[in-house]
Amino acid sequence: MTFEKFLFYVFAAMLLFAATMVITRRNPVHSALFLVLAFFSSAGIWLLAEAEFLAIVLVLVYVGAVMVLFLFVVMMLDIDVATMRAGFMRALPVGLLIVAVMVVEMYMVVGPGTFGLDMVAAPTPAAADYNNTAALGSVLYTVYMYPFEIAAVILLVAIIAAIGLTMRKRPETKFQNQSEQVKIKKGPDRMRVIKMPSEQKMEIKR
Repeated sequence: MTFEKFLFYVFAAMLLFAATMVITRRNPVHSALFLVLAFFSSAGIWLLAEAEFLAIVLVLVYVGAVMVLFLFVVMMLDIDVATMRAGFMRALPVGLLIVAVMVVEMYMVVGPGTFGLDMVAAPTPAAADYNNTAALGSVLYTVYMYPFEIAAVILLVAIIAAIGLTMRKRPETKFQNQSEQVKIKKGPDRMRVIKMPSEQKMEIKR
């Protein structure tokens, strides 16, 4: 076993462990931290596959930005852990069935019978001046241009829907109307004079 294959098995084991802990931990913050470990393990595997650009993007974008947002939202929300745990146990059989189907599909696509090095020739190593970022961009914007644009449109629709759900007005929500605050004038809009009769001394009869 070569050292590169040993590193692959180490990162793969860490990825499987972290992914399992993400869906089994009771504390949402712990699940988010294990998801960070899963991202780092995936970045290590991509580095072994000579996809340095994807590995760096995964660490910078997901770990550096998306996971910070996840942790902020999880800490700000009042999550009922008991209800989530009950829902997880009810959906466990369906989840195991979906996992089994996904494992079979992955084995059919990337299994040793169709994608292994025993069936096809080993890829030739890239040259020292090879730029995988330029190669990725060339393939992405030529061969896969239409799927890339469709994915961009889907993400745009998701962003608009999320903003629409956030900006909807609910009767129990308190908010400030800045336009009404700007239009007020000094005088009756800011101060109201209330006239009351003066106090009178009461005589105490003995």
